[in-house]
Amino acid sequence: MTIGNRDDRQLPHTIMSRTIMHLDMDAFYAAIEQLDNPELVGKPVIVGASPDKRGVVATASYEARAFGVHSAMPSRTAGRLCPNGVFVPVRMSRYAEVSGQLMDVLESFTPLVEKISVDEAFMDVTGVLHLWKDALSLARAIKDRIRAELKLTGSIGVAPNKFLAKLSSDMDKPDGLTVAPTIEKEIIAFLAPLPVGRLWGVGGKTNERLNSLGIHTVEHIQQRPMEELRTILGERMAAHLSALAHGRDERSVETGNEEKSISNEMTYGEDCRDPARVRETLLRLAEKVSHRLRRSGKLATTAQIKLRFSDFRTITRQLPLQPATDNDRSLLNAAVELFEKENVREPIRLVGFGVSNLSRPGQARDEEQQLLFPALDSDLQDEKDTKLDHALDEIRERFGTGSVGRAGGKGRNR
Repeated sequence: MTIGNRDDRQLPHTIMSRTIMHLDMDAFYAAIEQLDNPELVGKPVIVGASPDKRGVVATASYEARAFGVHSAMPSRTAGRLCPNGVFVPVRMSRYAEVSGQLMDVLESFTPLVEKISVDEAFMDVTGVLHLWKDALSLARAIKDRIRAELKLTGSIGVAPNKFLAKLSSDMDKPDGLTVAPTIEKEIIAFLAPLPVGRLWGVGGKTNERLNSLGIHTVEHIQQRPMEELRTILGERMAAHLSALAHGRDERSVETGNEEKSISNEMTYGEDCRDPARVRETLLRLAEKVSHRLRRSGKLATTAQIKLRFSDFRTITRQLPLQPATDNDRSLLNAAVELFEKENVREPIRLVGFGVSNLSRPGQARDEEQQLLFPALDSDLQDEKDTKLDHALDEIRERFGTGSVGRAGGKGRNR
């Protein structure tokens, strides 16, 4: 068995061909706040909205987590759980700056780095292991460099695939180093006692359903015949969970991942009971998204709205965009259509708009979606919209995103 935490045990002979690492920084936002302000070291730091305002916790230091505070928790709840907590606002530009430095450190060890978020990444170190005594030595060297250059700590999981690496990085936080087994029978034994919810793809509802059928641990998945799993979960999910339960994951580390979606959302200070005001907010968010979409040089084929009610119940609704687009007119029309279909009468806490299924102009899937015989007046209108969009973009970039919009008033007709 090769579960290593900061010790000198060596990796056994491996029957797997890849060595993947997953790095997960420890309370990244809060750690940076403590780094920049030493007076906060050792104190329960909570990054997010203040407890007297509407908003949520972005992250919390381990001192605050001891009180039950966690990310995505309403700030008011965090304030009740941790009365002495030090609330600080999110400084995303600072976190992004440190994240860039972090990725530079990782890429100095291997060019195969897949950034998952500002504080998380996969590394394929298979091709550079010959430069090190073993994977454990390399993982320690990465941790030491992060500590020395960034004055931060992170936890690393070492494994033969991405699933096991990510699972391992969470086993000894903070500042942990866990090496998963590499021999098949040991991998199965390693996974067996874990809750079934630790498998990727098992969300709340799936977990409840599995538990109701007596499936509580990964071992229960390992022991169930595939025919039974197919009956319970369907062909695709059964195959997926069975593979993970046996430690199989063939995904490779992908470098240079492009943005797959773009979205903006806003939380009201007090629940909004005016549908016209919510509609206006939604349109402003759609304009911001379309501006970001054009800056990315991509087109979207799906639009989505998000509505969160006063009881935290959240719904999302989406519709396809045909052809793929980046212009204001199409996205604003989509936002209005989606919102009006819901006929909302309840107070709204949060509203959001986003686009997904992004692609570059000229890619095959975009070309397939183009209308075969677009009307001439449609072409002329699209050309006018494009010129107007770019003119507005120039004004926004010069004077700020709120400096100009397509139209004023509740209707914002164009």
